[in-house]
Amino acid sequence: MKVLVCGKGGSGKSTITALLAKSMDRKGYNVLVVDSDESNFGLHKQLGLEMPEDFMNYLGGKKTLGEKLMQAYQKGDTASIFENTWQISDIPEAYTVEKGNIKMITIGKIHDFGEGCACPMGALARNFLKNTETTPEDVVFVDTEAGIEHFGRGVEEGCDLVLMVLDPSYESIRLSEKISELAEKAGKPLYFILNRADKIGTQLMTETVDKNRILTSVPSNTEIFLAGFEGEELKVELPEIESVADFLISGIQS
Repeated sequence: MKVLVCGKGGSGKSTITALLAKSMDRKGYNVLVVDSDESNFGLHKQLGLEMPEDFMNYLGGKKTLGEKLMQAYQKGDTASIFENTWQISDIPEAYTVEKGNIKMITIGKIHDFGEGCACPMGALARNFLKNTETTPEDVVFVDTEAGIEHFGRGVEEGCDLVLMVLDPSYESIRLSEKISELAEKAGKPLYFILNRADKIGTQLMTETVDKNRILTSVPSNTEIFLAGFEGEELKVELPEIESVADFLISGIQS
């Protein structure tokens, strides 16, 4: 199963991604975390890993990747930048970092002033997900950039479902409406995780969004806050996250 995690900036996408990855690891699954957010430099820390080399360097770097993508699009074959499909175990080790059953790759980051837009990275994320095959023992989590640009890039095409992380804010609620529309157009099931929501926040969001899509509400947690602030590994186990992991497992097994 391939799960795309999205939401507005600061909603806690990376934290939820890391917590779910660790939960699925504990449950014995092979986990691949795909960091497709070109401006996020903390997800690897939450997983207790070092930052892997940009995966786009596997295809020659940003400029060469852009040329390959252009050639592929001209041929009408967006998957032709890869010679063969692969499973998680086949991904080149030089571009991955591992801990336990968790493997992580980073599609690419913005490193220099004036280097250009991140469009090739989005296209690579889409191609990579379509090219990667999973078994019933595998789960892939894709941590996206804030907002909805990944929908425009078609990254969701290679995923099985979308998880949106909502915090108790007007912007997050309005964004959920647009993401619901886009997920429907993409033909992907969408579910919500309410994050950092107290009793009042949970009540307000439950009354505002489609409650049938809400999987859980994750309260604020001081230990998680401090680990995120200090760039340390998340070592918290939350029953709310375990319930989402169990939901994903039921989908994998069905």
